[in-house]
Formats: sequence, C-alpha cells, structure tokens
Amino acid sequence: MAISDLSDSRYSQPDRHKPLPKLNLFTMFRLGLFQMGLGIMSLLTLGVLNRILIAELQVLPLIVAGAIAMHQFVSPTRIWFGQMSDAKKLLGYHRTGYVWIGAALFTSISFVALQAVWQLGSSLQTTGWSFVTYSWAVLLAIIFAIYGLALSASSTPFAALLVDVSDEDNRSQLVGVVWSMLMVGIVVGAIISSRLLATDPSQTVAIGNIAQLKATVDPVFIIMPALVFGLCLLATVGVEKKYSRYSSRSTVVEREDQITLGRALKILTASRQTGLFFSFLLVLTLSLFVQDAVIEPYGGEVFGMSISETTKLNAYFGMGTLFGIALTGFLVLPRLGKQRTTKLGCIFAIFCVGLIILAGATASQSLLKSGLLFFGLASGVLTVGATSLMLDLTAAETAGTFIGAWGLAQSMSRALATVIGGAVLNAGKGTFNVPVLAYGTVFALQALGFILAIALLGRVNIKEFQDNAKVAIATIVQEDLDG
Repeated sequence: MAISDLSDSRYSQPDRHKPLPKLNLFTMFRLGLFQMGLGIMSLLTLGVLNRILIAELQVLPLIVAGAIAMHQFVSPTRIWFGQMSDAKKLLGYHRTGYVWIGAALFTSISFVALQAVWQLGSSLQTTGWSFVTYSWAVLLAIIFAIYGLALSASSTPFAALLVDVSDEDNRSQLVGVVWSMLMVGIVVGAIISSRLLATDPSQTVAIGNIAQLKATVDPVFIIMPALVFGLCLLATVGVEKKYSRYSSRSTVVEREDQITLGRALKILTASRQTGLFFSFLLVLTLSLFVQDAVIEPYGGEVFGMSISETTKLNAYFGMGTLFGIALTGFLVLPRLGKQRTTKLGCIFAIFCVGLIILAGATASQSLLKSGLLFFGLASGVLTVGATSLMLDLTAAETAGTFIGAWGLAQSMSRALATVIGGAVLNAGKGTFNVPVLAYGTVFALQALGFILAIALLGRVNIKEFQDNAKVAIATIVQEDLDG
C-alpha cells in the first residue's frame, strides 16, 4: 500500500502523555447518520428509479439493471480512494474531506441521473429502440458509474475513519451501531419518500406520462439528497479532529480499501474451506439481493401499486431486518450455534420467497407486505449467522486481508445480483405474457439459490479450516509480499 514518507511532519509522534478521548455512544450514533444517508440513497436508486424505468417507462429490465449496477461494478476503485485518503489530506483532513466532497457529488449526480431517465423514456416513446434511445441508456450507465465513483470516494474514507476513531475494545460496537443505522435509513427514507411521492388519488399518474411523473418525482430527488448531504455533515463535522488515532498508530492495519480484486480471489480460494465458504457467501449474496432490481416494479405491474406505495415496501423489509438482527444476536444464535442459525435463515428465506410468489398469484398486497417483512427477518438472521461464521473462518493473523477481500467480492456479487435479476425478468417477459409469471421466475431462481447455499454450507467445516486454511492463507500473503 502506498503511504507517503513516514518522516513527513504529518506523521510526527504525538504527545503520548495526552491520550485521545474514547468514542461515546452519542458519537457512534452520530457517525451512523452517514450510513443512514446511504440507506436513503440506495432507496432512491434501487427503489424509485428502478421502478420508474421498468414499470412506468417500460424500459427493458436487463438494460435498467445493467445501467444501475454500474455504480457497484466500479467498487474496486475503493482501493485507490482508500490509498489516497491515507497518503494525502483533502480540506485539511485525511478522511473527512473525501467524505464531504464525495457526498456532495453523489447526492448531486442522483438528480442528474433522474434527468437522464426522463430523456431515455421520452426517446423510447418517440422513436422506440433507436440509436438515440440506446445512446441515452449508455449515458445513464455512465452517470451511474460516476455516481459509484463518488460513492466510493466518500464511503471508503468513511470506513477508514471508523477504524481511525475507534479502538479494539469498542470497534465492534461502533460497526454494529453504524450498520444498523443503514437499515434505519432505508425505513425512514421509505416513509418520507412515499409521503413526498404521494399524489391526489383523483389524479392518478398514467403509465408513460413523463410530464406528470417529472412533476411528482423531481422534488423528491432534490429534497432527499439535500437531506442526505446534511446528515453527512452532521455525522462527521469535528469527529476526525477530536478522535482520530491515525497519526499515532505506528502500523497500518490492512483494511478493505487495500485489497485488490486479484488478491481477494487468491485469499478466498487459498484452501478448500476458504473456497467453499467463499462460494457459499457468493451464492448467498446473489440470492439475497437478486430481488433488488424487481421488487418495486413487481408491486407496480402485478399489484397496481403507485410509486409511493412500492417505495414504502422497503420499510417492511428494513423493519424485518432490524428485528431479525436483534432477535438472532440475543436469542437464536446463542442457542443454535452459527452454522445451524445460518441454515435456519436460508430455510426461512425460501419460505418467504414462496409467500412473495403466492402474493402475486393471489394479487394480495397484504401478503406481499407480510412476505417482505418476514424476508427482512430472514435477512437479519442470515446477516448475523453468516457474519459470525465468517469470523470463525478467518485466520487471526490475516483478518484484515480476509474480511477486506470478502467485502470487495461482496460488492461485485451484489452488482451481479442486480444484473441477473434484470436479465431473468427480461427473459421472463419475453417468454410469458402474464407479468406474475415473469416476476415469478426471478423469485423461483432466488429460492433455488438459497437451496444451493444450504448445500454449500453443509460442506463447510470449521475444524478443517482451523487445521489447514491458516497456513494456506499465510502462504498467499507471503507470496504477495515477496513478489
């Protein structure tokens, strides 16, 4: 990792007799406001924009998924942004300056992306799938790639800031609080956005009426991103200056932002057990997030729900996830153990997918909402179970490397999940004339994914990992250092 000269005055030894203050719970929740903002932005991109493109503007789902997934496919740039924040200050800070500028960019770019959406829809209505229409689709993908770059420029230094301001004894508590705030952001964002998107029932927005859609949606993409940027400032102002231990640490712990994709794959396939567990986590991630690209359009096309109503669906999923995390951490995992808890989560997720399919077959909105609430609960169980299991399957000597490698691989698999969801829906629409069957193929694939994940999980052996994998991982790391 490129680090500037340690003799630089920025790295001069601090006053050892003046210990830095410890993070209190209030500051932890304050930092969580940034993640809360990311939850809101995720709702706007994967929820509102995705729904409008597929359900209202009738853009091919594969094109929509491919464009939106671009912001996740550029995630390897986090390596560079992490190294930049290590080596060079911005606005006088190693982390906060990058966080602020990145946040200002991605909140602004979200509105630019919305305007490209209107142009794409207008061109599709006027000329069909012409060269101009495809050009707008390509431009939308480029805008989302830039959005992803801005997101990486902000979120990676923020993750590094969490390391800088915490110590071993309070880091897990900080990460738990901050991650939970991400789900709170999805719930709060869903409620606020649905109210902003609500229209007079007597003035229903017709499918394809871009003028009406624009009048309804444009204000949301001004108000919500502005709120997110405000949360970013509120979360970070003064924190780095008061709490950062960056300059006082003599060694730099390997973080996620230091892991290249090639090295990630080496680490994750270093032994039979690491390869098996990586395969399990990859299939699990794909299965959990393949519905991201289709759930809001599903509510619109199959259930006839408005944009406001489908946006609110995210609140059911988010509340279920938060409850699932709390329930699993305190009650389920201590009784069943990590592997059995994770298996239970997969089985429960299959049941929930069945409920979502049944809801479409019966056109029951209440069943759909219940299915998403329970699916969120299953997601919470899987999050706690799989994460705890991953920590058991991590060599302590290379913990940062292994977890960082998985973090990068997870981002790429989420991007693939978005594309796969759109591609399967695209194929389903081409095969079936009934929307519920087209969407049902996506959910059926999701259920099969969870079944495969259970099969892979059954082959994971913690004892074998502890006996063999540590040596294999250490060998890979040493080879990289020697090379």
